[in-house]
Amino acid sequence: MNRIELVRGDITKLAVDAIVNAANTTLLGGGGVDGAIHRAAGPELLAACRLLNGCKTGEAKITKGFNLPAKYVIHTAGPVWNGGNRNEASLLEACYTNSLSLASSHDIKTIAFPNISTGVYGYPKAQAADIAIAVVKKWLANNQGISNVYFAVFDEENYQIYHEKLKV
Repeated sequence: MNRIELVRGDITKLAVDAIVNAANTTLLGGGGVDGAIHRAAGPELLAACRLLNGCKTGEAKITKGFNLPAKYVIHTAGPVWNGGNRNEASLLEACYTNSLSLASSHDIKTIAFPNISTGVYGYPKAQAADIAIAVVKKWLANNQGISNVYFAVFDEENYQIYHEKLKV
């Protein structure tokens, strides 16, 4: 059974155990998917995030989902693209690994990822997809707790990139 699925649409509408928020290090909301998640979850999410004291790049923290269909939000701060010579790849890998490990420790069975760092942070989309897919496949091969991982893409460009790389 394939445990990885590609979904095109709004991550805030997915009825999964957890969605991942491509957050900034403050965890206090922002633009893109971060802003959309905060708006959909309601003001309780911001209040919960204030208690987490931020999140270093590559790390992951968890809150309830509040008004979202998802029970939890896993917040991870992706790297800003600086040409690829400032440890961006390993930091992006850590975002996925740490999010999956945190999900597993909370008995989360289904999780959806957005395209971490590919918006205003400027990470090249195809390179980011390669990292995301490789990390998730490796993690799933060594861990059975999570039944399904969804790559939730909003735009046609990312959909085509993931569709080609996943061969779905």
